[in-house]
This record gives sequence, structure tokens and C-alpha cells, in this order.
Amino acid sequence: MAPLDDVRFLTVGEVATIMRVSKMTIYRMVHAGIIPAIRVGRSYRIPERAVHAYLTETLEHQDHKGEGL
Repeated sequence: MAPLDDVRFLTVGEVATIMRVSKMTIYRMVHAGIIPAIRVGRSYRIPERAVHAYLTETLEHQDHKGEGL
């Protein structure tokens, strides 16, 4: 686990922009436990590393199935 000084959090909107999906898609992923997030008041913050890990894992999984880019 990285020290908290090294953790960068992204908003749902920022993650949606990175992944080029709607904010609702990210909310669904958070609620389903697909991407970890913490709740700050009424907002969610998602660790940047979790987004990169999810994308890397998804790309690797698709490559193994022959569905890669």
C-alpha cells in the first residue's frame, strides 16, 4: 500500500473523462465494487492507481480472449 502522501484521488467526472464514459457509468462501477472509492460528504473520490489498475487488468483480460486492440 502506498503512503497517503503518494495517493492521488480523482473525482467521478475526471475518471469518466479518462475512460471516455458517462459519470453514471462510473457511479455504477463504484456501487458494484468494480472500482474502489471513498465517500467524502456526498461525493466520491477514486484513487488514481485504482483506475490505472482497472484499465490495465481489463486490457490484459481482453488480450487473452483475443479481443485486444
